Amino acid sequence: MATVPSVSNSITVRLEVPARGNAVSAITTAVESSGGSVTGLDVTASGLEALRIDVTVAASSVAHGEEIVEKLRAIDGVTIGKVSDRTFLMHLGGKIEMSSKLPIRNRDDLSMIYTPGVARVCMAIAENPEDARRLTIKRNSVAVVTDGSAVLGLGNIGPAAALPVMEGKAALFKRFAGIDAWPICLDTQDTDEIVAIVKAIAPGFAGINLEDISAPRCFEIEARLREALDIPVFHDDQHGTAIVVLAALMNALKVVGKEIADIRVVMSGAGAAGTAILKLLMAAGVEHATVADVKGVVHEGRDDLNDSLRWIAEHTNRSGRTGTLKEAVAGADVFIGVSAPNVLDGDDLATMAEDAIVFALANPDPEVDPGVARQTAAVVATGRSDFPNQINNVLVFPGVFRGLLDAQSRTVNTEMMIAAARALAATVGDDERNANYIIPSVFHKDVAKTVAAAVREAALAAASEEPAPARPTPGIVGTLDTASFPAVKL
Repeated sequence: MATVPSVSNSITVRLEVPARGNAVSAITTAVESSGGSVTGLDVTASGLEALRIDVTVAASSVAHGEEIVEKLRAIDGVTIGKVSDRTFLMHLGGKIEMSSKLPIRNRDDLSMIYTPGVARVCMAIAENPEDARRLTIKRNSVAVVTDGSAVLGLGNIGPAAALPVMEGKAALFKRFAGIDAWPICLDTQDTDEIVAIVKAIAPGFAGINLEDISAPRCFEIEARLREALDIPVFHDDQHGTAIVVLAALMNALKVVGKEIADIRVVMSGAGAAGTAILKLLMAAGVEHATVADVKGVVHEGRDDLNDSLRWIAEHTNRSGRTGTLKEAVAGADVFIGVSAPNVLDGDDLATMAEDAIVFALANPDPEVDPGVARQTAAVVATGRSDFPNQINNVLVFPGVFRGLLDAQSRTVNTEMMIAAARALAATVGDDERNANYIIPSVFHKDVAKTVAAAVREAALAAASEEPAPARPTPGIVGTLDTASFPAVKL
């Protein structure tokens, strides 16, 4: 599908132009004739003979931006100055920072914040390790951990190149849920080493967010860490995506008037996200699912099944289908893609059931052109921000962790994730829901707090069914009522 100008590829070009004549209109014409979009035009200096103008332009790619600059350079009388990539400017020096919550103004402040006063707090935690949750940053901190092996759609680009994404994740945690998140980029892709490192750093955190770790290693890493740690471990690429997909499906089914137990779902993609989506949908009531990967429908007769694919083969495809994705999608009520661009076309979608639902989530290029999908499907969602119904993980991971941290949860389970999906779906009211609005904007004011409340309630319910951990007899510090340290409010 053709890409369109986007702020993510925006540039600001500094020009000097003659003070008289039609140079300004020529600039606008040159940009628009090249397929760009002028989003800002500011005169930054003026003289009798010349103007200095900063033109901000949205392009569709880096190459497209360079093409637009050359068009501007060709205008008679125009001199090109500095060209700035606005996205790179935003990332200069990083996007996050650490700051102190308390002023250090004098000797008294220093003596309490640091030595000698801090030693008393250290000894209190040594006597009662649980107090770390209320006397340190642990109570509100999440580690965002990656090995750089599956970064966005860029592949295995390594830990240093993954850092901008992890910084962005940390910024989103703070913006939407008030959580202090810390990027941890590991220079190893060895499963045993990753597990050992995360276990070693876990005392400083109340939750672990695994990010951009390739399948199938991510499954083992998450499972082992959940077994070893007493804090929740959440792989956002798997479970964040799954929660948003389930929420969107709940509302899409209401739009088309179908029940989750009755629909037939066909999925493209059996990696980390696809497997997590499948498992959560089945836990929520989907009974008829078929999964296809690059080699076709996953079934028990295939001789190339790893442990993850074998689980899929054993728990899906009740009718024993074989063949291709295109063949499997015929008659399906729902298509969910987390795979690769352009694996289906309009003719394929035309074979689906009436009032079909299509979630084409490959990014930036979906499994089928959304415009084409909308010609036959009743509801269409993508992972893109320039079409209705964007499936975006940021809708859930801040609220999920806010709820887990507020409940001081030691784990995250399927019931909590389903609770998050139901809460997210409920932010779209009955009087708002339609084919183009099944999922809210990431800036919807109620999303994070609604998801957080639902997850907190589910986590507290789960904790009430477990035996309470043994606690030593508290000292003076331990007598402080935890109510004096309320949960962070959104």
